[in-house]
Amino acid sequence: MKLFSCLMALLLFILQAVPGLSMAKDTLRCVGYHGFCFHSKSCPEPFAAFGTCSRRQKTCCIDTTSNFHTCQDEGGHCVPPEIKCLQEQVGLCPHREWKCCTEV
Repeated sequence: MKLFSCLMALLLFILQAVPGLSMAKDTLRCVGYHGFCFHSKSCPEPFAAFGTCSRRQKTCCIDTTSNFHTCQDEGGHCVPPEIKCLQEQVGLCPHREWKCCTEV
């Protein structure tokens, strides 16, 4: 199980290191503008709709009130909840449940 977690972390790192490897064009555009993809058609407060994500299946939402920093801007990596972080960091990830880690 530990080996599987390490392999998943490595795969995730590779996917993040190579831009555009697994993301749709509209998702790349959204993330490029520090947006987040939500399943709902409307964005929660304080976000505003900024287009689509996941080949028009999700809504791209942009924060309108704060000067937030994404996880990658802060030097971290976004990982799914099943991967444990050695050290968590402040920063927003494009997926709601994911967390920002400096070391996995």
